Amino acid sequence: MIVAIVGRDRAGPARDLFQDYGRRCPWPVDLVTVAPRRISPTARRLADEGERLLKALPDGATLVALDERGRELDSQAFAQHIERWQSAGAGVLAFAIGGPDGLALAVRERAELVLALGRMTWPHGLVRVMLAEQLYRAGALLAGHPYHRE
Repeated sequence: MIVAIVGRDRAGPARDLFQDYGRRCPWPVDLVTVAPRRISPTARRLADEGERLLKALPDGATLVALDERGRELDSQAFAQHIERWQSAGAGVLAFAIGGPDGLALAVRERAELVLALGRMTWPHGLVRVMLAEQLYRAGALLAGHPYHRE
């Protein structure tokens, strides 16, 4: 699995938590970063970020775009999506997290699923942590592990 972000992977508690949950996942979780650029206007910057995010993904990756306007799923439904993609022979599962202005339309349109972790705005470091925890939880659910109940 790949978590592709617009931003930097700065040292600190959020990075540590992301790495901890990533290590506990039953699947390898790799972080791919796309450095933000100072481009104006916002529409041009978003298009540039979107193009570079998509280029950073392997060909044929199943893409999930994280966006506050996306679908909200409970943990069980999220795990079922992952199981369906894996059962269908999906290669790499990739998750895209945009910069401060969100994700380009091209990324959202390319995504198999546009997913919201709620309607609130979250710092990008925390979004990575929450996503990594849900990936770990999905693995636990699919394996019948009691973590989900703790």
